[in-house]
Amino acid sequence: MKGIRQLAEHLDISIGTVSRALNGKPDVNEETRKRVLAAAEELGYVANQSGRALRQGTTNVIGLMIESNKDIVEDSDNFFLGVTRGLQSVFARHKLDLIMLPCPSDEDPYEYLKRMVARRVVDAMIISATQRTDKRIDLLTKAKIPFVSLGRSLSSSNSSWIDLDFDGVANSAVDRLVAHGHRRIAIAAPSNDVNLGYIFLDGYRRALDRHGIAYDLSLVIRAKTSEQGGYQVGHELLQLADRPTAVILIYELMAIGLYRRLSEASITPGRDLAIIGFREEPRAKFLQPALTCFRISLRDLGAELGETLLATMPAYGHFYPNRPRTMIWPLELVPGESDSFHLKAE
Repeated sequence: MKGIRQLAEHLDISIGTVSRALNGKPDVNEETRKRVLAAAEELGYVANQSGRALRQGTTNVIGLMIESNKDIVEDSDNFFLGVTRGLQSVFARHKLDLIMLPCPSDEDPYEYLKRMVARRVVDAMIISATQRTDKRIDLLTKAKIPFVSLGRSLSSSNSSWIDLDFDGVANSAVDRLVAHGHRRIAIAAPSNDVNLGYIFLDGYRRALDRHGIAYDLSLVIRAKTSEQGGYQVGHELLQLADRPTAVILIYELMAIGLYRRLSEASITPGRDLAIIGFREEPRAKFLQPALTCFRISLRDLGAELGETLLATMPAYGHFYPNRPRTMIWPLELVPGESDSFHLKAE
């Protein structure tokens, strides 16, 4: 692969002329332009993007920061693969690249992001797994780096975000279960400080209150958002003296672990315990009985996330005028058989 200097020497013309020809400048005649482009292809010339970015003060790269741990790698990849497809469909319109920035589980996300900001590796950021109070939002705001978060936070009052409708899911799930006669309804909540867990639990409490059902802390099971976490949820539910008749899960793959633990105890989902999962997930679609859960287009979510981010960037904002800075993303209930039985009124 040749650099621009070698390309100029090969053609016996100046580096400036080669550069202007490659960049389509109007002061280069058509014959010279064709010679330069033909030689560049023949010699395998590739522009030094880092040097060009340094001169222009941009990288043309967008960063997507995600958590990187065993549970994320094994259980969440389908979610982010779907979202990145939508992101790339938007960024490709503007010749922008997307890179994943996986924060190791043993590092503080704030410290990790601070290092990325100091290195100026991207022009803009998408952050996920927002905490109740998230210092990353203040960091990006002060650094004047355009960003959007996948998930809201108490820190994001003036920033752009898109969040799944966790409150709506909790309310819809409780309403459905109560309509089937259930009064003791458990919920699986995240064991960490991610903000979606607070929103989900608040929605659950309000839904119970609407139906005149007392909130019972013993029915709130804290667990990792993973298949193993679902197994733990099942184990803890089985230890309760007064077992619930239904459970709502915060994370899709929890259902696989929960089904496994119930099977070990000879308890049948959809007959002995009603279950409502969170998101329709390919690896859970073969569960029997079929899981009642919620559907979402991850590609559409990613595309909306990408356009919301670009709307905050001066170079691209005019392409996406009058866009809302924040959005609650709806999910559609997909009825299955895991919660289809009805309890008789006592």
